[in-house]
Amino acid sequence: MEGEFIYEKRNPMGYKPILPLLMSMAFPPMISMLIQSLYNIIDSIFVAQLGEAPLTAVSLIYPLQNLSLAFSCGVGIAMNAIIARHLGAHNDKEASFVASQGIVMTLLHSLLFIVLGLFFIQPFLSLFTQNADVMRYGQEYGMIVITFTFSTFIHLAIEKMFQACGNMIIPMIMQMVGAIVNIILDPILIFGYFGLPALGVSGAALATIIGQFSACFLSIYLFSRYNSHIHISFRHFRFHWTTFKHLYSIAIPSGVMMCLPSILVSVLNGILASVSQTAVAFFGVYYKLQTFVNMPTTGVIQGMRPIMSYNYGAHQKERMNQTLKMATLTIGTILLLGTCLFFIFPAPILQLFNANQDMLSIGTSGLRILSLSFIFSTFAIVMSGVFESLGKGSVSLIITLTRQFIIIIPLSFMLLPSMGLTGIWLTFPLSELIATIIAFILYQKVYKNIKIGNEVN
Repeated sequence: MEGEFIYEKRNPMGYKPILPLLMSMAFPPMISMLIQSLYNIIDSIFVAQLGEAPLTAVSLIYPLQNLSLAFSCGVGIAMNAIIARHLGAHNDKEASFVASQGIVMTLLHSLLFIVLGLFFIQPFLSLFTQNADVMRYGQEYGMIVITFTFSTFIHLAIEKMFQACGNMIIPMIMQMVGAIVNIILDPILIFGYFGLPALGVSGAALATIIGQFSACFLSIYLFSRYNSHIHISFRHFRFHWTTFKHLYSIAIPSGVMMCLPSILVSVLNGILASVSQTAVAFFGVYYKLQTFVNMPTTGVIQGMRPIMSYNYGAHQKERMNQTLKMATLTIGTILLLGTCLFFIFPAPILQLFNANQDMLSIGTSGLRILSLSFIFSTFAIVMSGVFESLGKGSVSLIITLTRQFIIIIPLSFMLLPSMGLTGIWLTFPLSELIATIIAFILYQKVYKNIKIGNEVN
């Protein structure tokens, strides 16, 4: 009894009031995600000063960057959910074992992107453009940011382990350092300040990589210094295929869900390229802009996941229900503010990116229509995170497939001939409405009937 009291005292996820707990868990990743989204936006603002071709090139490479993030976050989310459940069951030894296996899995996945960056950037770009300038800028940028992305894999795995232990401050620090280094170096390396050569698009890529490595090295140092629950060891390491299978059971659906935006953007870039290069450039700008709204919601989900997983392992369903309610209210507020911002101020926002008259014409109505998808997506986003935290990745996958793939792509092909670009933008709020209906049905059928007890593997 005394040991359990001490453990509870160390880990507030089992007893602290839900709203203050969720805010304390969510606020640090929300701040770090806001800074990360600001980096994405500022990066595009600087690149836009070089012209529309560099902006289009960076927009075309962005799906590959998201793909690498999907691979790294997929394993990280799986580690987070399983480790948190073991910690909720007071089994630190098993949590440490899962962490060691997950780190090895992370390193193996990172090798794929070294190969992708070295050999597949040019074939990928050729699917969307034959413009020589766009191809050249895209290869300069993509070769660097994809080949050297392995530092992000390590950083994100460590970040998710800290979060599984209930520590959200250190992951915030790691994210902030990487993003701030990016923001500082972007203008210096792109435009050649302080006596350095002006590297243009390559400078933007180098700033990104240096920022990622800064976060990676800092994460390794902080984990070795301040982690107390998880002890990673590779001594006498052997692959444990049951653990790999368990990790992949969550990582694959989670990774696929995070891959969907990359697939979606790539397919839509192909459709938009048949209309105009300016439409491709605008859509790239929008996808960076929407991170300013969606990344804080991701921060809330990151705060929610370990609370849900811990209390699932601790058999406390009432605390799980309270967490669901508070997360929905918080995310709904963020998304409503995002809808208002994009709907009311589309032209001033686009002018930050050196938008010409064609982009303003396309983007003003585009941003207003696309902004409606934010508020419509609230419940679907929350339930995807809930099902991931419970290890029910396949259920979460159904929601995300509906939101980001099943509806948007075929409907875009159908509406483009009759409605033009407006038809493509409309598919986003329509898909979110349908996904919300499906999420509510799954909530009624799956979440309300989950069994609590003896489910930690």
